[in-house]
Amino acid sequence: MNLKKALLLVIIAALVASYFIFDLGQFFSLEYLKEQQGAFDALYADNPALVLGAFFAVYVAVTALSLPGAAIMTLAAGALFGFAVALVLVSFASSIGATLAFLASRFLFRDTVQQRFGERLKKINQGIEKEGAFYLFTLRLVPAFPFFVINLVMGLTPIKTRTFYWVSQTGMLAGTAVYVNAGTQLGQIDSLGGLLSPQLLGAFVLLGMFPWIAKAIMARLQARKVYAGWRKPTTFDRNLIVIGAGSAGLVSAYIAAMVKARVTLIEKHKMGGDCLNTGCVPSKALIKSARVAYHDKQADQYGFDSITSQFQFRRLMTRVHKVIETIEPHDSVERYTELGVDCRQGEARLVSPWEVEIRNGDQVETLTARSIIIATGARPFVPPIPGIEEMDILTSDNLWQLEEQPKRLLVLGGGPIGCELAQTFARLGSDVTQVEMLPRLMIREDEEASQIVTRSLQDSGVTVLTNHKAVRFCHDNGEKVLYVEQDGQESALPFDQVLVAVGRKANTDGLGLDALQLPTDTNGTLQTNERLQSRYPNIYACGDVAGPYQFTHTASHQAWYAAVNALFGFLKSFKVDYRVIPWCTFTDPEVARVGINEQEAKEQGIAYEVTRYGIDDLDRAIADSAAEGYVKVLTAKGSDKILGVTIVGQHAGELIAEYVLAMKHGLGLNKILGTIHIYPTMAEANKFAAGEWKKARKPEGLLRWVERLHTLRR
Repeated sequence: MNLKKALLLVIIAALVASYFIFDLGQFFSLEYLKEQQGAFDALYADNPALVLGAFFAVYVAVTALSLPGAAIMTLAAGALFGFAVALVLVSFASSIGATLAFLASRFLFRDTVQQRFGERLKKINQGIEKEGAFYLFTLRLVPAFPFFVINLVMGLTPIKTRTFYWVSQTGMLAGTAVYVNAGTQLGQIDSLGGLLSPQLLGAFVLLGMFPWIAKAIMARLQARKVYAGWRKPTTFDRNLIVIGAGSAGLVSAYIAAMVKARVTLIEKHKMGGDCLNTGCVPSKALIKSARVAYHDKQADQYGFDSITSQFQFRRLMTRVHKVIETIEPHDSVERYTELGVDCRQGEARLVSPWEVEIRNGDQVETLTARSIIIATGARPFVPPIPGIEEMDILTSDNLWQLEEQPKRLLVLGGGPIGCELAQTFARLGSDVTQVEMLPRLMIREDEEASQIVTRSLQDSGVTVLTNHKAVRFCHDNGEKVLYVEQDGQESALPFDQVLVAVGRKANTDGLGLDALQLPTDTNGTLQTNERLQSRYPNIYACGDVAGPYQFTHTASHQAWYAAVNALFGFLKSFKVDYRVIPWCTFTDPEVARVGINEQEAKEQGIAYEVTRYGIDDLDRAIADSAAEGYVKVLTAKGSDKILGVTIVGQHAGELIAEYVLAMKHGLGLNKILGTIHIYPTMAEANKFAAGEWKKARKPEGLLRWVERLHTLRR
């Protein structure tokens, strides 16, 4: 604490102590006020300006110091000055005093509280920033809430001072009026408790509920305004229509069917969406084949003179498609039809907030539904690089139709998809060059993780070019060439095929969004609120088309909220919980993460501590010749509360699950340390990381005394 804060704290403490030491509270009692009413009246008659000024100053001081007595002074004001003068005087004095208490609390304690509990208070801070005036106004309307507590607590939040003042001025007016009016009848008051009768408190509670009722009415009026010009059907064909049968759409339809709602699921391509057909499933199948093929380069690590891996690329791709076919029944029309979902093939288009047109060839049908969920996913984004339209580009969508392995493969993009596929094709024998315009690969992850992945890609045969900007594609001397720029210098990269993996764009084309004026963000995702509602409260979006996370497991997570809100939101709706979102990049070694990493903690100004355990010291990793990587845990300063975890190593995507569970349910590193882990397993790395945290915080002083105890016992 700096000198200014210490000095202010001493002054406040001295003033408060004086109040109790000199028993000043006797002058703020109902009995004293009644006894001295005549004397006060006489003094006011002789010196009205002096009495008004002194009263105002004392009231401000009592309120600013959070001393008991404000209620008595309010009664006194009514008795001395009459209703109108007293109401104005007390209203301004109480608001100024409350604001001074608010500012003192903010100056003395806010920084400390926010630094120590910033992560826990994040949601509260966001709520206060968004609707702080609304919450404060509600609290001010109900005198049952101690006003001095509200002053001090609000000082710890990000609410603006001017907002605090004017809301306090208006919000406390009703309670002030009740006390001032009571003061005008001072002789009839026996106790302060009598003022706040159950009937009066009930009236104040109803008054406090008024802003919430008004808010609900305004929301309903706003919704009616949004729907203006549209004719709502009197009855509906369906309770819910879901557009898109990827992960988000399938889960949404499944939930609706399980709760016996009538639901239609529309898909224009294949059931299962990108994840099954062009994303997670085929990529992981090919990654596994590539890892097997790469064993011939690792023969010496496992004690072999040589390991031969001969393969035909076409057979590998056949295996990929067999894997898809094996999993396909999980997402099939037959299965979902049995569950009670009405599955339709065709292109869907919104024709009103409640109507969806389904077009399949020449057949057109229109269905109505009380609620609609848009879950149309996303597709690979193709950047507008000059000449790219002349290239027969590969993306994660069409890559799986390859029958011949590219000899020279150019990978554009250094994110998870680009890294996974660059390493995969290099291990299968392609000459791979990876181009990334940013300073390093996997820019969202720890720099150390990025370095390990880069080194692994290079060991696998990938030529990694960071800080290289793609300038133009062209044909030179019969070859496909990409010209790149680094530090103002251009160079040519010849290739046979190019894989574009620079991001994804939401699938919203042809949905009829323009007709309904449904806005999208710059990346194409539909704009939704915290409950996944679009501009129209009955139209929801989830999965890649909604963002902000474009992962299959996040799409499933969002789908629960979208489906439940769509079907039961008239009773109770839920905000999406994004607090614990894990993900994994399936390179070798894998990179898995949940929560924040160091660079994000620094950007957000979060106080943290770092614990790191190197997997190169793990027995099972050594036995598997996989002794590379680490477990890095960020904890809140002075606590074992987990803020985020990054794991780099084999099976990192599996190992992270323990930390996901811990963070979800508020378990700290002490709980992980106290959990038995099987030996020898990779999962022991989690326990050893917790052990490193504990070892760094061992009680040295206590251990010295224990050492003396053992010495005595010998």
